[in-house]
Amino acid sequence: MNDDVRNIVLGLVAAGISAGLGWLARTTVWRRRLRRKQAFFGLPENAESLLVVNRDPATSEPAVHRFDVFALLELAALIKDCGAHLQMVTQDNVQQGFGERTEFCVGGPASNRRMLAHMSAMLPGVRVNIDPEPGPDRGAFQIGGERYRLEPGLTEYVLLARLTAGERREARPVFLFCGQRAITNQAATRYLARHHERLARKHGTNPFVLLLKVVNSQAYGPDVVELVADVTRAAQTPPPAPEAPRSHRAA
Repeated sequence: MNDDVRNIVLGLVAAGISAGLGWLARTTVWRRRLRRKQAFFGLPENAESLLVVNRDPATSEPAVHRFDVFALLELAALIKDCGAHLQMVTQDNVQQGFGERTEFCVGGPASNRRMLAHMSAMLPGVRVNIDPEPGPDRGAFQIGGERYRLEPGLTEYVLLARLTAGERREARPVFLFCGQRAITNQAATRYLARHHERLARKHGTNPFVLLLKVVNSQAYGPDVVELVADVTRAAQTPPPAPEAPRSHRAA
């Protein structure tokens, strides 16, 4: 074998080794990212998850708003990426606890009784005005001492939460997408899909409650979303009990 042939063979061997190492490094990075994603969502390979669908409050028929359908598609893609399975159920057909499998619950308490139950149990510091009568506070969020009013199409709010039941380390999380309108539910699911890696780095597997603002949805749809605040502490703190009236005795 002359020097030219030997150099060609050595070059091919070196290229093959480099390609193999590159593939191994990319595969290792991909697997680590997948494991972190699975841990954040509580969705190991072949895990079961629950997707709770709300109803469209604008109709008396059992129907789902189209923006909520888009939100469900966003979540289904996340679940599939984790290699997990999903079961989709309507909000009035869920009769089970939480913590055994990851749950994604979509819709405000006016259209989703499951959401209402979760908020009562785990977010005592949040109040949502579900009065159907028109008024400036219709649909408003009350979180701690702050109120966030709805301006349809201009300024709308949605809560994105990752919560766990009790202190059990093996408990699966519940993800809540509680918006003032259907388009805000989709905005929250899209925000989660885009930023789950950053959220996982910041919060790990700890609970969090984020207040998001959807800006000018009539022009931009669900795409322009701003983080208003991390309201975890205020949302999980029960409001102070009203003081009992004092009785005054005549002298």
